[in-house]
Amino acid sequence: MRAYTVAASAVTLGVSKKWLDNVLSHHQVQGVFQSRQGIPRRITPPALLALEIAARLGRGFAIPFTEALEIATLLIESRGDAIELPEASLIRFSANLEDISRELNERLERAVEMSPNPRRGRPRRKKDRK
Repeated sequence: MRAYTVAASAVTLGVSKKWLDNVLSHHQVQGVFQSRQGIPRRITPPALLALEIAARLGRGFAIPFTEALEIATLLIESRGDAIELPEASLIRFSANLEDISRELNERLERAVEMSPNPRRGRPRRKKDRK
């Protein structure tokens, strides 16, 4: 499955790379591949969708990110159909996942072009010119 850098994902979501790194450090998001220290995280499209929905819920309704991420996960599992939260019965959330995904993919295409992969490791030595 495709996976994207934190930099490209941050541009796609309209957030700073530092904010996204912080979120991924404190929250478990299904579809985020992280290995040991020094290995960059990779974010899959389903994880990007969950982060996008959570960010929209946070911005639009001032829902704390932890709860917004839980709601986003439930919405994705229900394929966008209305969900009812145990803490707020009779209040339903639904999402048009198809439109959100389409918009997210358009932004992702532009972000990938704008965010080249950073080179890792020691820079190549310049050859001596004679």
